[in-house]
Amino acid sequence: MEKENQDGSFKRELGLLDGTMLVVGSMIGSGIFIVSADIVRNVGSAGWLIAVWVITGLMTMTAAISYGEMSGMYPKAGGQYVYLKESYNKLIAFLYGWSFFAVIQTGTIAAVGVAFSKFAAYLIPVLSEDNKLLKIQTGLDDCNAPTYFSISSAQIMSIAIIALLTYSNTRGVKGGKWIQNIFTSTKLLALFGLIIAGVVMFKPEVWNANWTNAWMATKATLVDSCNVAGGFSVAPIAGTALLGGIAAALVGSVFSSDAWNNVTFIAGEMKNPKRNIGLSLFLGTLIVTIIYVCANLVYLAVLPMDEIAHATKDRVAVTASTVIFGSIGTGLIAVMIMISTFGCNNGLILAGSRVYYTMAKDGLFFKNAGKLNKHGVPEWALWAQCLVAAILCLSGKYGDLLDMISFVVVIFYVLTIGGIFILRKRLPNAERPYRAFGYPLLPALYIILGISFCFLLIWFKPQFTGPGLIIVLIGIPIYYLTRQKESN
Repeated sequence: MEKENQDGSFKRELGLLDGTMLVVGSMIGSGIFIVSADIVRNVGSAGWLIAVWVITGLMTMTAAISYGEMSGMYPKAGGQYVYLKESYNKLIAFLYGWSFFAVIQTGTIAAVGVAFSKFAAYLIPVLSEDNKLLKIQTGLDDCNAPTYFSISSAQIMSIAIIALLTYSNTRGVKGGKWIQNIFTSTKLLALFGLIIAGVVMFKPEVWNANWTNAWMATKATLVDSCNVAGGFSVAPIAGTALLGGIAAALVGSVFSSDAWNNVTFIAGEMKNPKRNIGLSLFLGTLIVTIIYVCANLVYLAVLPMDEIAHATKDRVAVTASTVIFGSIGTGLIAVMIMISTFGCNNGLILAGSRVYYTMAKDGLFFKNAGKLNKHGVPEWALWAQCLVAAILCLSGKYGDLLDMISFVVVIFYVLTIGGIFILRKRLPNAERPYRAFGYPLLPALYIILGISFCFLLIWFKPQFTGPGLIIVLIGIPIYYLTRQKESN
């Protein structure tokens, strides 16, 4: 029997490979198999599709290697939360932690869990999101059609998977590590297999047609949202409209590339964290960027642009796999996405709870979240995270919440990278085992790109930004109420 964790400290059981697998596994969920459809509807051409993924990859890698400097200075559990606290103050750090708990991490866990169930339905139809276990009419929408609150078997299955992985992670970090490594390795092999098969089944006529007028951007707009049969109207875009299209397209690709920072949350369990966190960030984001760009090149090699834009339920990978593998393609992709989302959620669940643990140690979260069980993991924090993720699964609004918070995530990335400049000035002689590559140009470039992305979303997609800001701002009174209670 494992001895109780007497000193209340994390166990350093994770090496460089484990950290890299966590970065890769947390980043690759279901997005790469789906979001290219929405990207093409927003920018409309092969050149801009690949450009969006390349821009996302460069932004992600720039941010990741910049975080390497912070991880070397503060190799503590909590990662980004700690960096914000040290660079700014507890309020900014709390607002990040609050948003993280309310929707960023928990909403992502919910969305990935439901994605697992949706694709499991290909093999077990009863798990379909169309199988409603409860359905209650709540009103009428803008098209005078009834709206419902419903619970599907897919949502129940997603909660069961989240609970199973949460329980597994309460048994210690070693079990979570093995799940992560096995499932991430499997999904990498499967993705490489898909890419190689796509190259073998390369269709020159499709490729050439897709790359004709590769930079002529267009936007597809639903003709009549109340009439699905009305289809889409496609119009060329340029200038500010093109910038708006790129910003809207980036919403999907940025979320598909998010969660790379999860490895910073488990610094307390990494061996030699001053070295391995930074290397894990670089290697993991590089691997995923290459895979994402190659996967989209495969889509372009076997599917016409129109089929990418209007794939059934946006399942581009399913459509491409059917072309490549024939009738068994759907089943192969379903299994691949189940493996991918299962491993992704394990990484998200494992890492997220460490943020709440560190917040609790600072007196900014429930006290019980700051305790480790006999296996050296924050069990209470894990189950609290599981509960919120389950509620978001049942709400059916996890996708909307992720869209609403997308620009907020980038704002916190911008603030964190801005902290490098602040700490270089405030603590010029502090130990920095790793210095941000390309400083100050690359960190400054990310800040410029990140701010531009956020402003474009505010301008062109205010429905994404307003609710996201509200979620963050709700944290301000909660913070001061927490501080007042602490002072009493």
